[in-house]
Amino acid sequence: MASTSTSPPPAETQTFTTMDKDLDAIGSHCQYNYCNQLDFLPFRCESCKGTYCLEHRTESGHKCPRAGEWAAARRKAEALSPTTNINLPGKPTLLTASQCSHPSCKTYINTLSSVGVGCPTCNRQYCLKHRLEEDHSCSTLIPIGVRQSSGPTRADKAKAALGRLRVWGKEKQAAVLPKPKPSTAASRILAVNALKKSAKGDAKVPVEKRTYLYVEAEANTTSSKLPKGECFFNKEWSVGRVLDAAAKTLQVENVNNRGGGEEERLRVFHVEMGRLLEFGEKVGDVCVSGNTVVLLRGVGPAA
Repeated sequence: MASTSTSPPPAETQTFTTMDKDLDAIGSHCQYNYCNQLDFLPFRCESCKGTYCLEHRTESGHKCPRAGEWAAARRKAEALSPTTNINLPGKPTLLTASQCSHPSCKTYINTLSSVGVGCPTCNRQYCLKHRLEEDHSCSTLIPIGVRQSSGPTRADKAKAALGRLRVWGKEKQAAVLPKPKPSTAASRILAVNALKKSAKGDAKVPVEKRTYLYVEAEANTTSSKLPKGECFFNKEWSVGRVLDAAAKTLQVENVNNRGGGEEERLRVFHVEMGRLLEFGEKVGDVCVSGNTVVLLRGVGPAA
């Protein structure tokens, strides 16, 4: 019986006392004035290096004496870091990756998760699903980098212009140079007199130095309609100057002085002589009043 009365205290009491002492070792007390709450998951302020509870974890919550220091230091470090402007890998977008060239596919290619496959026929990039030619209708696509034909080539234009030149020359010669008749000379005199009354030109040119011509011009290389006019020019003028004046009078685009290609330049065709005139020739040496000249585009230099 004596041994029973001196038994040790219950084990539960010892365990409770030990747990009570270890609570402070598990958490931390909030350092905010008048709080001192024990928090098992305390928060650390990177500005003042203090420890606080959930309620006072923010700088404004514990009235941090060094508020903003941590944020300022971080901004400064990011500004000085050479890797600040480097785009970190993330979710691909139109700015960081490209999409599959198939019209109905929105898959981003050339990323960490999806590679791109180039088609050697159409020169486009596709995802794995549309990499085969039959999967993206390759036969109907125009390869990227191949220059498309925008119309007739320069050689075709030159051939067409020379063809028009021959046709117009024959037609004009037939119309302007009829078969000789007894009244041909008189008719021409009357026609020239009528031409002098209706012709337009630089009023400063003396009457005795004027050459009166019928002028036609090709306004568009694809149009068969020709602007017409009756003009007079100084006999001393070069064919090039006559061309400029005639194009201005008939409101025809003249790009001869811009250095463009021959297919866009105007040339003067003398109907009665059946040839192109050189720019340096004097109009008074090759034309007489009553003749007809035609401004043609893209017929090449005079032979």
